[in-house]
Amino acid sequence: MKLFVGFIPFVCFSSIFISIISCQNVSQESAYETATRALAISQAHIAGMLEKAKDPTRIPRTTAPDGSLKTTHMYDWTSGFFAGNLWYMYEYSKDESLKSEAIRWTEALEPLKTFTGHHDLGFMMYCSYGNAYRLTGNESYKDILVESARSLCTRYNPVAKSIKSWDYRKNWDGVTEWFFPVIIDNMMNLELLFFASKVTGDPYFKDIALQHAETTLKNHLRSDYSTYHVVDYDTLSGEVKDQATCQGFTDASTWARGQAWGIYGFVMMYRETKEPKYLEAAVKMADFFLDHPNMPADLVPYWDFNAPDPDFHPLWIHEKYQALDYIPRDASAAAIVCSALFELSTFHIEKGRDYFEKAEKMLVTLSSAPYLAEPGTNNNFILKHSVGSIPHGVEIDVPLVYADYYFLEALLRYSSLR
Repeated sequence: MKLFVGFIPFVCFSSIFISIISCQNVSQESAYETATRALAISQAHIAGMLEKAKDPTRIPRTTAPDGSLKTTHMYDWTSGFFAGNLWYMYEYSKDESLKSEAIRWTEALEPLKTFTGHHDLGFMMYCSYGNAYRLTGNESYKDILVESARSLCTRYNPVAKSIKSWDYRKNWDGVTEWFFPVIIDNMMNLELLFFASKVTGDPYFKDIALQHAETTLKNHLRSDYSTYHVVDYDTLSGEVKDQATCQGFTDASTWARGQAWGIYGFVMMYRETKEPKYLEAAVKMADFFLDHPNMPADLVPYWDFNAPDPDFHPLWIHEKYQALDYIPRDASAAAIVCSALFELSTFHIEKGRDYFEKAEKMLVTLSSAPYLAEPGTNNNFILKHSVGSIPHGVEIDVPLVYADYYFLEALLRYSSLR
């Protein structure tokens, strides 16, 4: 069908928010039933995936162009999500066999604790080992997480005051060169550093996270609180060399999943610091996302917010691929924001109810046709209709393992709040 269309612990919520929840009407009870059904369907998908995916060093990622299950190696940035999905499903079901599988898929990632090849250790290790430690209290998992945080810190540059996302690379255009690129996604890795500071008592990790967040706040956010995807820095002066995109439509457009990473990341920053500037950033970025004139009514965004603009004709991807004849939605961006909004709703008295209701609407949409796959279909991934990178011509309108991860997180957060 064509549509024209890191772990976070559950937070406590105030008596004000409890009173908001208690006033929900019958239609919202129906939404809860929809979410409960989605959890049951998700459990069936996870069981189906475990029947197909046996080797924990070959991790489910998406559907390949030929329709088969596409797996990846542990050094891919998505490697921690399937283990995280297993932990979330165990948390919901209390099924000990799922716990055993979650342990097996998590412990296969242990070699990553010393990996320094890119910035995604937060995704890779906190979504897997972070959930494992949270749900088991296994002290060896804590030690692995701390070592992972040390590895991540090797990519920090005190002049740029940022954690380097990628090593030298050219943009998809094959011309633009980046020597110290930092992407908005990198906000998602900071939670691992806060964890390491808390369990060790060493402020070193937290200080790096704070420096990185400050630099991101300064250079990734536009005046309307939309986000640049990539900012490249001069490591001799710390000056910004380029503000661009790698996966969005244009350098000046707003890539939906990038905006989602930013919202989620600054909600987390407020939780960890209680600094009002981070809450303000999260709120204004969320409002940009939710209130954008190109946001569809069901709150699942196009892959880029500027994609429907009149000058976006014909739709294009890299020249070696055929042009698309429709604008894909990105369910992964919706799932990330949905989860973030449930937490944000507990922090903001004025807008808390609105954020909760918007998140609930997103969750109902994702828990229904056409986004929620029937068991036994979709290569056993839970959600359909996500986008990896249109400019690179990869993962267009397919399931993605990280869409499932944040969808499950959103479902569990919703169930906890309800």
